[in-house]
Amino acid sequence: MNFRNLIILFFCQLISSTGQLVVVTLGGIIGSSLTDSQSIATLPVSLMVVVTALTAIPATMLMRRIGRKYGSAIASLSAAIAVLLAAYAIKTQSFILFALSAAMFGINAAFSQQYRYAAAESVNQEFVSRSISLILLGAIGGAMLGPELVTRGQFWISGIQYAGTLISLALLFVIQAILLLSLGDFSITEEGNDKTSGRKLSIISKQRVFIMAMLGGTIAYGSMTFIMTATPLSMHVIDGYSIEATANVIRSHVLAMYIPSLVSGFLIEKYGLNKIMSIGVIGLLGASLAGMSGTSVFMYWLALVLLGVGWNFLYVGGTTMLTYTYEPNERFKAQGLNEFCVFGISAFGSLLAGTIMYKFGWFVLVIIPIPFLLMIGVGLIITNTEVKSLVLKKKAENQ
Repeated sequence: MNFRNLIILFFCQLISSTGQLVVVTLGGIIGSSLTDSQSIATLPVSLMVVVTALTAIPATMLMRRIGRKYGSAIASLSAAIAVLLAAYAIKTQSFILFALSAAMFGINAAFSQQYRYAAAESVNQEFVSRSISLILLGAIGGAMLGPELVTRGQFWISGIQYAGTLISLALLFVIQAILLLSLGDFSITEEGNDKTSGRKLSIISKQRVFIMAMLGGTIAYGSMTFIMTATPLSMHVIDGYSIEATANVIRSHVLAMYIPSLVSGFLIEKYGLNKIMSIGVIGLLGASLAGMSGTSVFMYWLALVLLGVGWNFLYVGGTTMLTYTYEPNERFKAQGLNEFCVFGISAFGSLLAGTIMYKFGWFVLVIIPIPFLLMIGVGLIITNTEVKSLVLKKKAENQ
């Protein structure tokens, strides 16, 4: 187990989570102040997720060619440039430039989402779920730092609200690039050094367990992004709650996303993938039900906390399940397809969030994920025995 890599990736996850939380919290708010068409206020956040999806496969190809640490370090520098561009967009009151800067920020998001694979490749197979959980814990620091940067940094630069927040982020991403360049070796060699490229992607993707893992991560991330993107808009712009109250709800949500990582890896090892992923489905369903129950600050808080907990169990479980469906020399192609689907659906949900909020309202919005979550629940029941057999087979191969 490469503890050095895990520690570095932990702090890199902290920085990425800080940046993503700031962009999600401020994206719709700043967007609404820069355009008269409120239905496109969340477009900058949506573009970030769209670019994350579009960059997923190119990111895996670049990392396959030059290595994870160099590819990720380049992406960190692109994030630093993006947030500086966003600060300039606020100064010039340009919605288009702000949207483009948010889109550029999505490049780094595509790379940082693969930190969990880097963690998995730094340990033996039996410790994969723990390593993924450990890296995701870094986001707890982001949940604490992000809202502080939003509330305290908004007036650091006179006359340009939130520019101080964004410039601080740029410095953090430069630090992240330096940390990534310090990564050590991985337990799995780069695919370019393998003699074969393994099975075709069409064969890998036809496995029922692969489909279940990919759908689990996709619906988890899609539901979370869909509701979370709309929350600051609904709370602050429509319902009139303060930016502090809105930031605190988002902070609680992010904490709820990542604090379960303290135990989710161990729970997966003890109770199995499908059971823990099913708990995730129940949590996400609970978020929709809480959202339907009212728009007080408490109900927003409860919905977003359940959304975070449900996301963690379903997403960590789905990522772990995916690692059982491919061989080491097949990992980049399998991971690339998974990331593209996860963030493609997230982008679609994010794009719809603002429009649905203004046309139909919060209550309709939180109902939409329910049928997809029920579908995942049924799929987990159907594949339970097959997943157990695959896990036992992998354990036997590694002994």
